Amino acid sequence: MSDAGTTTLRRIAGAAALPADLRGAVVAIGNFDGVHRGHQQVLETAAERASSEARPLVCLTFEPHPRTVFRPAHPVPRLTPAPMKARLLEALGFDAVVEQPFDLAYAAHPAQAFVAETLARDLGAAHVVVGFDFRFGARRQGDGAFLAERGPALGFGVTEVPPFADEGGIPVSSSRIREDLMNGDVAAAAALLGYRWTFSGEIRHGAKLGRTLGYPTANMALDEDAMLAHGIYAVRLRRADGTLHDGVASFGRRPTFDNGHALFETFLFDFAGDLYGETASVSLFAYLRGEEKFDGVEALVAQMDRDRDEARALLAGARPLSALDARIAF
Repeated sequence: MSDAGTTTLRRIAGAAALPADLRGAVVAIGNFDGVHRGHQQVLETAAERASSEARPLVCLTFEPHPRTVFRPAHPVPRLTPAPMKARLLEALGFDAVVEQPFDLAYAAHPAQAFVAETLARDLGAAHVVVGFDFRFGARRQGDGAFLAERGPALGFGVTEVPPFADEGGIPVSSSRIREDLMNGDVAAAAALLGYRWTFSGEIRHGAKLGRTLGYPTANMALDEDAMLAHGIYAVRLRRADGTLHDGVASFGRRPTFDNGHALFETFLFDFAGDLYGETASVSLFAYLRGEEKFDGVEALVAQMDRDRDEARALLAGARPLSALDARIAF
């Protein structure tokens, strides 16, 4: 796995910019926010076909998320912003991701224009793979059947992948994962994702309160403050050089001290060094407890000691949930 900030997978800003060597690819199409187990069914179906036909493997996705474009006052909390999505796609074997700029003008194009222009003319797709619920074009008039009807005349075949349900028979969805994270249930989120939820960010200077308590922390801001429950987590941090470090993290507003802006503050076990300015990624392994206000520093530090020991023991016994999890969090 490449480091937290870069991938060897090519990220291409729009279908019209596709390099010639990627034409004739098998193309998986969708938003794929979270790249969860349902998405992976679509992506792996595309990967298998590309491998069997010795073709390039390309993912076509849309930026920003279409729902955010249609409802800018209510932006979608992103499970996997574009850089993290690219990292996951690389781990799944993709050669490139086309991040198609999406705005109201693009959304107003007829479905036939998307098929003829984006897929056939710009991508030169040999085969496209979509999920059962994929819709496109003005008034969402296009779907898998629309693609299957028009694709052959334009030189590409179509596979529509049926819905994927979890072990309880409930369809896996990004909204379910967001709800799990908001409730602090990172184990349930990981079960739907097929890997430990991971986010990236720049390590910033903070108030350095942890340093005075014997717990210096690497501080990061989450893009979507409201998407993750405040509390204490067992985590694994990957530095920009690819090295992994176990730790315990607090996400919240520090009610014992200032009740300020929410920060994700990670204490790394057995680590000494300067991380400021680095872009790192953090994988969540367990939710230990909720955020609390303590009567004083002594009580807080005693609880922090217990949190550290619990997180260290839990992480020592952690095993990958899947091959993707092994690439991302191990």
